[in-house]
Amino acid sequence: MKRAAALVLAVVGLFILAVPGWAQTYPSKTVTIIVPYPAGGPTDQVARVLAQALQDKLKQNFIVENVSGGGTTIATGRVAHAAPDGYTLLIHNLQISANVALYKNVNYDTEKDLVPVIFINNNPLVLVGRKTLEPNNLTELLALMKTQALKAATPGVGATGHLATSLLAQEAKIKVDLIPYRGAAPALQDITGGHVDLFFATPQSVVQQVKAGQMKAYGITAKEKSADMPTAESFVKAFGPKLEILYWHAFFAPGGTPDDVVNKLNATLQEIIADPAIVKSWADTGVSPYPKDQRTVAAARALLKSEIARWGQVVRDNNIQGPM
Repeated sequence: MKRAAALVLAVVGLFILAVPGWAQTYPSKTVTIIVPYPAGGPTDQVARVLAQALQDKLKQNFIVENVSGGGTTIATGRVAHAAPDGYTLLIHNLQISANVALYKNVNYDTEKDLVPVIFINNNPLVLVGRKTLEPNNLTELLALMKTQALKAATPGVGATGHLATSLLAQEAKIKVDLIPYRGAAPALQDITGGHVDLFFATPQSVVQQVKAGQMKAYGITAKEKSADMPTAESFVKAFGPKLEILYWHAFFAPGGTPDDVVNKLNATLQEIIADPAIVKSWADTGVSPYPKDQRTVAAARALLKSEIARWGQVVRDNNIQGPM
């Protein structure tokens, strides 16, 4: 018995000694970054920029795999149940926080089965309208929407644009007729074609059309107006901090991933996010790196918890039902 106990203690001791060394050798093989959307969208674009940068810094392959479907829950579940060794990662956005309230029957717990590694970047949303819409500014638009329900496109049930539209309707006490689409691209096509009235979009996806007069920009979910779209008034100034909506991206690892691996990823990504070339490329499209003092692992945990609470309340207040 004593010999067996000694053997167990020896094995445990070796394991404990080995854990701090994991980060020294990590990564020693290809790392897969899961994106819960098809290729080409904003989350996929961010993932590919960061995958290349991680590969350059850590001298190992980082590949991007697109796993769409289930309102992003399929990809999230895959990472949540992956081996907790840092070789399967997830890049997600604001929707992961809303999904906690939207989907009751998923096979993972977002806060327990995932580790938020770092919040990467963010950008506001812009409310755009078809060019033939009568109002020419936000005040006129809101006055119209108090008397009739305009057709507001959303990129899917529970997606960020849906949440933003619902929150605006709630705070401004206006009427909307929500029209769900399968993603932002077809919704924007129908705004340009005049088939729907309004849509919350990322600035980078609409700035050229607004400048060309193909659509109108009414409001932005930021504290200040955008220099590129000066007709878009600040919703924050109009309705207060509830309407400050930042569409963010964050990295996640499976729950139980060793702290030293998570910390190594965090430190490396902090360096990448501070790279002037990346900062400039994001700034050119209206995207900002997450504030420097909020890029730690501890900050990421707190931010995720806060966003889950915030968007869960919006989901419940507006009785938004996930399709599953």
